[in-house]
Parts: sequence; structure tokens; C-alpha cells
Amino acid sequence: MDIIEDLKWRGAINQQTDEEGLRQLLKDKKISLYCGTDPTGDSLHIGHLIPFIVLKRFELAGYHPYILIGGGTGSIGDPSGRKTERQLQTMDKVRHNVQALTEQVTRLFGGSGHISFVNNYDWLSKLNLLDFLRDYGKEFGVNTMIKKDIVASRLENGISFTEFTYQILQSVDFLHLYKENDIQLQVGGADQWGNITAGVDLIHKKEGQDAKVFGLTIPLMLKADGTKFGKTAGGAVWLDAKKTSPYEFYQFWLNQDDRDVVKYLKYFTFLSHAEIDELAAKVATHPERREAQRALAREVTTFVHGKAAMEEAEKISQIFFSGDIKQLTPDEIEQVFGKMPSVKVSAAKANIVDWLVQTGIEPSKRQAREDVTNGAITINGDKVRDVDFILDPMAAFEGRCVVVRKGKKHYTLAHVE
Repeated sequence: MDIIEDLKWRGAINQQTDEEGLRQLLKDKKISLYCGTDPTGDSLHIGHLIPFIVLKRFELAGYHPYILIGGGTGSIGDPSGRKTERQLQTMDKVRHNVQALTEQVTRLFGGSGHISFVNNYDWLSKLNLLDFLRDYGKEFGVNTMIKKDIVASRLENGISFTEFTYQILQSVDFLHLYKENDIQLQVGGADQWGNITAGVDLIHKKEGQDAKVFGLTIPLMLKADGTKFGKTAGGAVWLDAKKTSPYEFYQFWLNQDDRDVVKYLKYFTFLSHAEIDELAAKVATHPERREAQRALAREVTTFVHGKAAMEEAEKISQIFFSGDIKQLTPDEIEQVFGKMPSVKVSAAKANIVDWLVQTGIEPSKRQAREDVTNGAITINGDKVRDVDFILDPMAAFEGRCVVVRKGKKHYTLAHVE
């Protein structure tokens, strides 16, 4: 099975400019290809994994992927996927984000040495206005540009000339990489189809119709309920461990719906067809065991954060759900409870009823006494039923924190000052 057929099986292809032409080229030579991302923030999120994993598959098949960090285009703003203008970032912020993203994607993809990294600021910044208009502006018809989805969707609310020219800059990227790095394929999300085809057209105009260049886009990833993949109640799921801990990352994948898990195994893991088919059968026969979800969580967490972080996340999960949280280290406690409600407390010992009211966990002493008596309060994994219990904030987790559970699901992390 060739890589195009594999991508189709995995549900990873939305559109191609010339499927048969690309398939033949891939048989004839080990081409170079690229995908780009703009530095709109200092971390990627799991939505960015969608095209990048396709690049990784090409790498594993022996091709040479390039990842482009858009230090140039990022200073302009991509109009796709938005109804209003992006707020321009300062160049200092753009440079900071470029550095952060380059380090992040290098950690993700750089270990093999078969993936290259480029920044389009290196060539776009050398273009002056007259050369841009003469060499490239003349090749783009306004009537064609406004019919592209990325522009057409913005016409009702308005689009600036700055964002209107984005597709020209991205086309220049493809032309530059074709000439300088022999890159013949651009991969992108479904919303990038107009930009990608504009690049293919520019290369054909500049280099001749026989230039072998192609575009491939990935489908918009939707969950079974029709909502957009990658969003949670807490916001985006980041690849930066400081923004989304490996434990939270692992839990995101572990909690996927049975209706989605096989699709995600195909797309986000490098398991074989046979391994995925076996897991799909287990979803059908024993969904309660959630074996497919565990495999998904292990594979993607290992890919993004490494095997050690995955194993720690799995250990934390097992300990947390067993209820014996005293086995966790303070750092592991932060991974589990870091985004839950928190308070700051002193290191002084205090009566449990008074302490619960002082921290705001309980609204009144009457309610605190009632909850303690009824067994609704757990401190560091131990149920407290004695209203005269003296709480020592320094007693567990190296004196750094106290974990309070009220009822079955309401946790508070008290940081000891």
C-alpha cells in the first residue's frame, strides 16, 4: 500500500490538486514537502498535530518534510477561519513566538534528523514593495482572489488589503521552497486550500506548466456530536507541558467517545492497520474496557511528551482513580489539581471546621460541621468525620499543599505559604 492509500484509509485526505500526478511522483522519487504554521502564540495545540502528523508519515515513508514557521506571514495575519481582522502582533512578539514554536516542533519532530525547519521571514523580509508588486502582484487577478474561500468568507464583514495579500505571500513561500529546496508538495488544513492552489498556480506561471508541484489538504476534524475537535471546557489542549500537563493531555485522549476513538487511532497514532482493526473490534465487543482509548492516550502522549512523561501520566491516573493520592508527589499533585479551584493557606494548624470556613471551601461553620459529620470532607485522601480534628497543612506533600475533596467531585487545592 502506498502512502496515498494509507492516508485515505486513515481519513487524512480532504482534497488533492492532482492525485494521480502526485501518486506517480511519489513512486518516481523521494520528494520534499512542507507544511507551515504561523507564530500566533508561543505554543502549538493539538489542532496543529493534524497536518504535522501527515508530515511525519511522509518522513517514515522515506520522504523529506520541511516545517515552515511563518515569521513573515505571521506578522501579517492569515484571514482564514476568522470573521474579523487579526490584531497585529509586535515584531518582538512574533520573534519570541517563532523561537518558542521552533523549539517545540524540533522536540516533536527533530530527533530523526530527517525533518528540516525554515522561517519565511528569511526571504519575505527581503522583498521590497516595488519588487513584490512587479514580480508577484501582476500574477494574481483580484477576481480570482476574492472567489477563494479564505477571502470570500470575509467580504461581508470586510477585509484589509494586508490580510487580502496573505495568499500572495504564502504562494511566494511555495515558489521559493520549490526553487531553493526542490519542495514539490504543500500540505495544509482544509481552510488552506485556496492558499495552496494559489501557490501551485504561481509556480506554474513562473516556472512553466510542466513544473511538478502539488497540494494536499486534511479534512476538518469533527467529533461524533458535530463539534470541533480539540476544544475542552477549559479551552485548547496545548502541546506545551506548562500549559497542558502531560496528565491532562493523557486524560484528554483517554476520555474520547467510543464513536470517535477508532478515527483518532487511525489519524493520530502510528499503529499498523492490523493493530487498529484489533482495537476497533474491542470497541465493538467490550467498550467498557476502554482499551482503544488507553492505546490512543499512550501513543499520542508518548509522541508529544515522551515515554517517561506518558508513564508518569498513566501512573498518576491509576493512583488518582484508586483514591490513594498520598502516593503522589507534590509535582504530580500539581498536574492533577493544578487547574482546579485553589486557595492560599498558612502553615499553621487549625480546627477543621474553622479552616474550611477560613479558606472559603465552606460558607459557614454550621455547613462545615454538617459536611464533616456526614463524611463529605476528605483531606489528602483521608475522610474526616471528627469536628474536633486538627488539620496540619504541613502533614503531607512536603508541606506544599493540602488536597480537599467536598462530596464526590469538588476538589480544592490549598497552597501552603
